[in-house]
Amino acid sequence: MDEEAKKTLINFPKIKLNDGTMHPSIGFGTYKVGFIPASASATTAGGSVKVERTAKECVSDALAVGYRFLDCAEFYGNESEVGLAIAGSGVDRSDMYLASKVWTTTIEGGPEAVRAQVEKTLSDLGTDYLDLCCIHWPVPGKHVEAYKELQNLRMEGKIVSLGLSNYAVEDYLELMDGSGVTVAPSVNQIEINPFLYRKNTLDFFTGKGVALQSYRSLRDGKAFGHPLLVEIADRLGKSTAQVLGRWCVQKGFIYIPKSVKKERMLENAAVFDFELSADDMERMDALTTPEAIETFKGLYRKCVNRDTTKDGTLEGVKMDITND
Repeated sequence: MDEEAKKTLINFPKIKLNDGTMHPSIGFGTYKVGFIPASASATTAGGSVKVERTAKECVSDALAVGYRFLDCAEFYGNESEVGLAIAGSGVDRSDMYLASKVWTTTIEGGPEAVRAQVEKTLSDLGTDYLDLCCIHWPVPGKHVEAYKELQNLRMEGKIVSLGLSNYAVEDYLELMDGSGVTVAPSVNQIEINPFLYRKNTLDFFTGKGVALQSYRSLRDGKAFGHPLLVEIADRLGKSTAQVLGRWCVQKGFIYIPKSVKKERMLENAAVFDFELSADDMERMDALTTPEAIETFKGLYRKCVNRDTTKDGTLEGVKMDITND
């Protein structure tokens, strides 16, 4: 392996969060790595899902090539395997940034369930604290109390920074209006890429001092053949994955690529040695269609109650949110 590439990855820039801590600008995503959750989109759609390698193998490779931020979650179902990779990596805990998220079922279960899950995550990952813990979806009527329990765990030193995932503007406002919410979230993890560039939402959170983590930064590889991306990549001598990744970091978002292949892990991370022109950025910004916004709206309405006792219903779901 190229030791220079590893050194570069380890020393990638960091972003200062609103709580004063430093967050790596790039991380390794562990969703569908070694395990496919039962309610994952590909599974529920009846598609063929193949697990190529274990999470331990993939995360071991990610740490070996230089990734230090691992994006984990209860829902991903692989935190114990991730923990095995961490234990065998030889990387000091102080050099790592470990993040997790509590799932909808736990959020619905209330504060005690949230506490129990965080304790389980700590045990599975083999650590006594999380650098970041997020509410995975704003479960109606439940997410504020779940967040308040994360505040308690933060006061006990088990969590450093608090975060959100998949929160709309209106969910954030509801949270911040909640009685007993005293610590503002530092992060909101949402889908961000040129094909779902919700500028008003992004500008709102940035204006509130909330850093934005991007998932599906590479659109699961589904856009690698897009003519505009191919044109830019060919001109710059880069891959389309690198063009998408560069767009993300150039916007100031935290970039979380995922791959089960070591060579792709390195390729995906090589986004700090070039820049996209203002024209390229503008043309990529324009790739989001009205249809993509409508798809997002449907997914949001479906997922806030996902796996809970209200799964399949719109009970409590906000029907009028900031979509763009």
